[in-house]
Amino acid sequence: MTILISVLAAVWAAAATPAHAQAVDLAAIKCKEFLEFKQDRVGFILMWLDGYYTADEDPVVVDFDNAKTKAAKLNAYCAKHPTLNVITAAESVLGKP
Repeated sequence: MTILISVLAAVWAAAATPAHAQAVDLAAIKCKEFLEFKQDRVGFILMWLDGYYTADEDPVVVDFDNAKTKAAKLNAYCAKHPTLNVITAAESVLGKP
């Protein structure tokens, strides 16, 4: 519960700071750029990708250990393929249901 509150507080704080609002096009951004993002931004993107690549019939559960494993796989794949688009790398690693 403490982790959830911390995550929600971080999201709220980030949303309350209008100075650096930015959209990230995962079909355009390269793996090299993705790996250079700050950790909080990477975390948001990874959570989005996890939801995007989860089948509709899968349980509505956030499995942090599984998400961490998927993140490590994507980071390793991107490190080996720095010129690929992030969404292409994610498709290769996470697969679309």
